[in-house]
Amino acid sequence: MAGDAATPLLALERLEVAYGGIQAVRGIDLFVGKGELVCLIGANGAGKTTTLKGITGLQPVSGGTVRYEGEDVTGAPAFQLVRRGLAMVPEGRGVFGGLTIEENLAMGAYTRKDRDGIRADIERVFALFPRLKERRRQTAGTLSGGEQQMLAIGRAMMSRPRLLLLDEPSMGLAPLMVQKVFETILAVSGEGVTILLIEQNAKLALEVSHRGYVMESGEVTLAGDAKELLHDPKIRAAYLGVGA
Repeated sequence: MAGDAATPLLALERLEVAYGGIQAVRGIDLFVGKGELVCLIGANGAGKTTTLKGITGLQPVSGGTVRYEGEDVTGAPAFQLVRRGLAMVPEGRGVFGGLTIEENLAMGAYTRKDRDGIRADIERVFALFPRLKERRRQTAGTLSGGEQQMLAIGRAMMSRPRLLLLDEPSMGLAPLMVQKVFETILAVSGEGVTILLIEQNAKLALEVSHRGYVMESGEVTLAGDAKELLHDPKIRAAYLGVGA
């Protein structure tokens, strides 16, 4: 499903984010249309994660605007955004290691009161991740990295997000688990959830996305159809290890 630039679910307008005296994000424009899967790729240190922190209120914005559903939400606290249907899976997963898988999923639904709906959504997550169902009473800290990533995505899904922000979901995972995580991202997208994917694995990110943005030194340097970017000589040389 293609997004609509006229009525984007998320729009960044000249966004600037600084910390420690460093201008990490330098006036970027970016939009994600309803139903789209959009990726933001770039090398480590390009400013991708800082962009997400600016969107979610985890890092103060020094300039520009964040619009969600057409409304200015610049600097809004993260808990308010979750209640409005915007959820993030952070880099490093951030699961609660001492809690069971079921308890972690329940934490993802903390804004909700519909117990029957929560139970149904836990089963929906288990249908998406059968290996989590097998271990539902196991503590999250004993899971593999890939299983923790599945749990982090499942926990975010428990808030019934309209927009899901994923920060480096493949980081530190074995190749087979990376493939499984990306299959899951496609499945979540297929359910109608809009996704902004931050990812260093440019090839996989562009293969699953509708559109892509390339970030370098805090600036967006390229943007366009994901398949076109995948075959762009500059992208292939810089990120895919293929000569231009």
